[in-house]
Order: sequence, then C-alpha cells, then structure tokens
Amino acid sequence: MAKTIITVATTGAWPSRKDNPNIPITPKEIAEDVYKCFKAGAAVCHLHMRDDEEKGTMDTKKFEETVKLIKEKCDIIINCTTSGDLNATDETRQAHLKSIRPELASYDCGSMNWQHNSLFINHPKFLEELGLTMQEYGVKPEIEIFDAGMIYNSTYYLKKGILKAPLHYQFVLGAAGGSTATVENLCYLKNLIPEGSTWSALGVGKGHVPILMAAIAMGGHVRVGMEDNVFYTPGVLAESNAQLVIRAAEFIKLAGNEVATPADAREILGV
Repeated sequence: MAKTIITVATTGAWPSRKDNPNIPITPKEIAEDVYKCFKAGAAVCHLHMRDDEEKGTMDTKKFEETVKLIKEKCDIIINCTTSGDLNATDETRQAHLKSIRPELASYDCGSMNWQHNSLFINHPKFLEELGLTMQEYGVKPEIEIFDAGMIYNSTYYLKKGILKAPLHYQFVLGAAGGSTATVENLCYLKNLIPEGSTWSALGVGKGHVPILMAAIAMGGHVRVGMEDNVFYTPGVLAESNAQLVIRAAEFIKLAGNEVATPADAREILGV
C-alpha cells in the first residue's frame, strides 16, 4: 500500500485562543499536543512559537525548549517554521536552525501580499542565504508554495545550487493573497514541480477537507492542524489537533493507503 505522511501544524502564528480555546500556546502545551498527534498518526510536526501575548515569535529559546520536550516523548519529525513573525530579521528567522538542526524547516519561496493587510517578504538574498544555511546544517527545505510563481523560483534556486534535489513541496492553498483552495489549483501546481519531487498539500479554513481529500486521491501527502483551520466541521470548533489528525488518518485508510510512521516519512523524504 502507498504510505501517506500526515503533518500536523498545531499552532501557527495567527490563530489565537479567541478563535479556538484549544490551540496550544506554550512550549509545554505544544509538546503535549504534538505527542497526542503522534499517537494519532502524525509523522511530522510543523512548529511555530508564541510569545507571552500569544503573538508569533522566532524566539530561539522557545523553539529549543519545545523541541527538547517533544523529543523526550517521541520520534516525530521536527519541522520548524522560518516565518513565524512578520517583523523578524533574516538572522532571527534562521538562528534556531543552527542550534536545533531540525530535519525539516519551511522555505517560503517568494514574497506576497499577506491577508490583504501586510507583506510577507522573502527577499531573493534571504532565500539564497537560507538555502545555504539549510545545506550547512543538514536541514531539508519544505518548500512552501502559495502560488505558481514560487514553484518557478524554486526551480531557479535548484539550478543555482541553493536547493538540492529531490525537492519537497508544501502547497498552501486558501491563504488570502495566494492561490485559492480548489482542486483545479492543486492539480495545476502539482504538475509544475520537478520530476522526482515529493509533495504535500493543505487547505486553509473551508478548503481544509476538500484539499485533504484531493491530495490523498492524487497520491500526495497531507497537512492538518489548527494553524490552518480551527474548525472540525462548519461552525463547530475542533476539540484538538489530534481530532484533525484522526480524521486525516481515517481518510487515508479509506483510500486504501497506509498512514506513514516517522520512520516511513524519513525514508520517503530522505531525511
């Protein structure tokens, strides 16, 4: 059977407890939540940190504490964000990679308008520096794609040696300012990536379940979690991230696939 990787994005940088009181915020809460998701079938955890006011932060100490607590509980693959704070500097976006050396980290392959109210800047100079930092510290880039232009950026950096094949893509559909969460867009983006690449997909908000199901049907991997969607069904808040992982695992099994373990995911992703 094909093995499908579930990534759980527990926290993100934007949803707050006002949006859903079940979102984990502190390092201890995030670590406990990740462990429950691991038990439910998640092979990868995508980590964001929050400060004492629940705002996104690139605080290296919080990343280190959270990762330490997770590793004490399980062998889930650690995937750290490099974009958890729009006010972060190029240096603070990479500092935790050097001390933690996670197996995966996000590589947002271009700039965009963000939520119609700000800018998400990923300057070419930063992307080149980040790619080389990841190579130096043994971190595999998870190339986050919000629109087609970012895929073309990634193939440029592949030719330049900033990125190394085989590439791994994460399609982020439904973020305001990026591509909408439709199956047509997912098919289009998937057909643009280099041969031999692996990929995963997520839908933000109401696109969560449709993109989840389409990605499984198309042979991709999936991401779920309250970073992307705080609801379980329309109007009903998710009780936990594990609840979202359990549903994804059920869909994978119904499709005739097997839920990938962390060991499976390491083999698939080459980490």
